[in-house]
Amino acid sequence: MKRGEVWWANLPDPAGSELGLGRPVLILQVDEFNKSRIRTIVVAAITSNMRLSAAPGNVPLSKRSVGLDRESVVNISQIVTLDKSFLNEKVGRVSQSKMNDVDEGVRLVLSL
Repeated sequence: MKRGEVWWANLPDPAGSELGLGRPVLILQVDEFNKSRIRTIVVAAITSNMRLSAAPGNVPLSKRSVGLDRESVVNISQIVTLDKSFLNEKVGRVSQSKMNDVDEGVRLVLSL
């Protein structure tokens, strides 16, 4: 598991606005932590709800660029920490340019 990779996550039933069920996520956490004994990982949700591409900080992804079935959006407002065991299948990897856009979105949402 490496920063910038897209993985399928099998998540428990959601409560409220939490992420839930099977969905792709983008790994945000730095590789030093990803390779460590820490069992959690920081990710951003990916959705096929293209209306969210207009939200500040969100980053659209073409389906071909990362291996998804649909055009999608990295939903920066849904950054979560998951147990690594929830990630079960690598889908692909975003380009460095897209990852730079994601980083910009994270800075915007978290006011960094």
